Amino acid sequence: MWYRYWLHHINADRVAQVLSIPLFLLLWQWVSASGVVSSRLFPPPTEVISAFGRWYDSGQFWGDVQVSLTRVGIGFFFGSVIGILVGILTGRVRLAANLLSPIFGLLRPIPPIAFVPLVILWFGLSETGKYFLVFWGVFFVVWMSAHHGVRKVDPLYIRVAQCLGTPRSKMLTNILLPGAIPYIIVGLRTAVSISFYTLVAAEIAGTFSGIFYRIDVSQQNMQIGQAMAGLLVLGVISLIADRLFYYLSRRVDWSAS
Repeated sequence: MWYRYWLHHINADRVAQVLSIPLFLLLWQWVSASGVVSSRLFPPPTEVISAFGRWYDSGQFWGDVQVSLTRVGIGFFFGSVIGILVGILTGRVRLAANLLSPIFGLLRPIPPIAFVPLVILWFGLSETGKYFLVFWGVFFVVWMSAHHGVRKVDPLYIRVAQCLGTPRSKMLTNILLPGAIPYIIVGLRTAVSISFYTLVAAEIAGTFSGIFYRIDVSQQNMQIGQAMAGLLVLGVISLIADRLFYYLSRRVDWSAS
């Protein structure tokens, strides 16, 4: 029979992936419509989609997305670059590690949102404060991955390179960086998601545009559908950024460095 053939050849994992989101939306619709929870506080997907449509039609959507992505992009760039450089330094130079690691160990657990009151005092409502908060969330993750990556490089490779008279600049580009790249890539990919987490703290620090700003305003006005639409947009953009980074990291030939 045809259905036996279909069951025999079906890829259960692929079917589960395809059905995952539709089943989630159906469950969400049922919970909201059943009266188990207040539909005003937990609107169904249909209302969230309508709210998104109104947001899009208002002309504010792309402006909010652009502002938020700019904050994430600038904070991520500087946090990543400085995190890699400092991580290589502390991973290679024992004195730098002894000086900086205790300080970073003290500062790293402090969540970016805890800095919001100080950031407003230090930077006012400028964009610099928002870049700083994203930078803070990204820097420590990337620093730790680069630091451990350099420390994990086989000492035998370093000794052989030294015996062959390899200059310090070549030691960095030919030995340390290639050995640390897998760790750095993992740290950078983690930092992509963290940069969107810290965006929430950044847009709490006084702003008049952005995805989370729109969520906050909607919550204050009891426009829960709009707020949930903003959350979904934030999640979708974060997912796209994560998958794009993964794709690019797989395509780049890091051994060429």
